[in-house]
Amino acid sequence: MSDQANQLREEVMKRIHPNASGKKTKVIAVTSGKGGVGKSNVSLNFALSLAALNKKVMIFDLDVGMANIDVLMGVTPKETLISMLEKKLSLNAVIETGVNGLQYIAGGNGIGKILTLTGNQLNHFFQEFGSLQGKVDYIILDTGAGLSYEGIRFLQAADDVFLVINPEPPSITDAYGVLKALHTRNAQLPVKLIVNRSTNTEEAERTARNFQKASAKFLDKSIDVLGWIPDDPIVRKAVIAQSPYLLEYPNSRAAKVIDDLVHTYLDFPSNYKLGVKGFLTKVLFHK
Repeated sequence: MSDQANQLREEVMKRIHPNASGKKTKVIAVTSGKGGVGKSNVSLNFALSLAALNKKVMIFDLDVGMANIDVLMGVTPKETLISMLEKKLSLNAVIETGVNGLQYIAGGNGIGKILTLTGNQLNHFFQEFGSLQGKVDYIILDTGAGLSYEGIRFLQAADDVFLVINPEPPSITDAYGVLKALHTRNAQLPVKLIVNRSTNTEEAERTARNFQKASAKFLDKSIDVLGWIPDDPIVRKAVIAQSPYLLEYPNSRAAKVIDDLVHTYLDFPSNYKLGVKGFLTKVLFHK
């Protein structure tokens, strides 16, 4: 790490106080072991359900190479997080407004550049992103599936990780690989399991139970189960319509379950760490 980056890290750490009063922003990272399990749909509809409870929510599309939050909403971003760095834009200039007024930021190609910032770029990134502290209640990161270097760095710095799986063996096996990688870096990281596209309660509970057993046996790690989402045909219809199913089909099983998941999550004990600046410090300086 360069001397300049070291100096910036020290300045940032001086300003971070774990017990500081005031409103904090919670960072939730959503991931999966493999693509195609419905992770982005979960991220988007979960964010919309939170917002419906008068929570201030912002979603970041950090799925490298597979970014599709904007596609699911039927909108096109004008700027991205990467263009903010390359053009030295303010964060406000890259915040887009999606459906129901949901704020989101597209990651853009080359999101890994964030991990190699130096000097003025690093300072600009900290100042802009750090300005979100206390201005939103939740930042939801839709990260890439699998074990990319960038994805793991974002996940291990979050306050909470949602691990989305479905009952298919490849999904479960790959998700366990992600969990193991995260556990190696941060054994205390809270991970909550969501079983998506399950045909019934029995299948979902069996899938979650088996995953919990493997985690406890091989990693000595306890995993909370946030809930399960049914394999509802309206989800595909909503994707084709480029409209989140929570809005397109509000009375559907999937929509009602997402609302239930949000209420379940809000009933969990709060797990705030150091807010946005603490998240940034861990992403950029902790290997």
